[in-house]
Amino acid sequence: SVVKNDATSVKNQGNTGTCWSFSTTSLIESQALKNKLGAYDLSEMFTVRNIYIEKAKNYIHRQGHAQFSQGALGHDLINSYDKYGAMPEKSYTGLIDGAKDYNHLFLFNLLKMYLDDLLKKSGMNTIDDNWLDGYNAILDKYLGVVPEKFQYNGKEYTPLTFSKEVLKFNAEDYVNVTSFSGYEYYKPLIIQVPDNFSNGAYMNVPLKEMIEMVKRALNKGYTVLWDTDVSNDGFKSAKGLALFLNGEKISNEELNPNTKEGEWNEKLRQQLYDNLTTQDDHLMHIVGMEKTKEGKTFFIVKNSWGDQGPANGYVHVSEAYFAMNTISLVIPKEANNKAANKE
Repeated sequence: SVVKNDATSVKNQGNTGTCWSFSTTSLIESQALKNKLGAYDLSEMFTVRNIYIEKAKNYIHRQGHAQFSQGALGHDLINSYDKYGAMPEKSYTGLIDGAKDYNHLFLFNLLKMYLDDLLKKSGMNTIDDNWLDGYNAILDKYLGVVPEKFQYNGKEYTPLTFSKEVLKFNAEDYVNVTSFSGYEYYKPLIIQVPDNFSNGAYMNVPLKEMIEMVKRALNKGYTVLWDTDVSNDGFKSAKGLALFLNGEKISNEELNPNTKEGEWNEKLRQQLYDNLTTQDDHLMHIVGMEKTKEGKTFFIVKNSWGDQGPANGYVHVSEAYFAMNTISLVIPKEANNKAANKE
């Protein structure tokens, strides 16, 4: 049996650490399709730029004792849409001088150098009130100047009016969820990973409940933002497969959906997080699930590395892999609202 919900085309984040924007943008685009608002290609780089600004303010206020990287989490895009709005890709591509692919290496180093320089010069003194002007000038040069207004379907919008009127976006429509047994359940948990620069809180629920929330959402036609670890053995994007091998060495050739996987449980999951085996290193978009003839459940996951692998940019992720490697989720609230969705 297969459940596959509507999603927009697979994109490519290029040489950037902006998977969080590509995946969460994809979630919002799927939500627009589900709500019959239309098919949108939204600008990932408009949000990336806004979060570079949020990160810079955080870095300055914490006097350099904070994470400043290209990475972020799903809630950062939700917060950015709420504060800054959104716009179509064609109104702000984030590509300049005819570039076809994204590469933020030089830009990021420049931004960090600028901030470190400010802090160094300040010493015991204050920094310039207008320091953000120079920072924005770098973003303008390497990502392009943001239009204050733009046309869409013959009407003029600002990013905020577009977000509210066209996308009907409301930050309250999304919930942040995680599962770590080392912390109290049913309480907000500020996830301790480097890219949570904004200290976003996630509702901490038991592992089985988290898995059920995702399945329920998918069965109701919703999709889910997934923050996970892809650096361990079992994640093979070139094969379009992710399995929980639990340290077993299995060659790529031998790996297949029926490969025997390790047993998953909350205690081992917590241990792998605590000893830094499981880290937050990639965000993707779960759009469906399927059960194999043998009865194994796989989640159908949209990646942002172009049309890589046999499934053209999609990865089939086993339930065991999902259980052991998930860091956090963003789920449309209605998907698990029992009052609104009589079972």
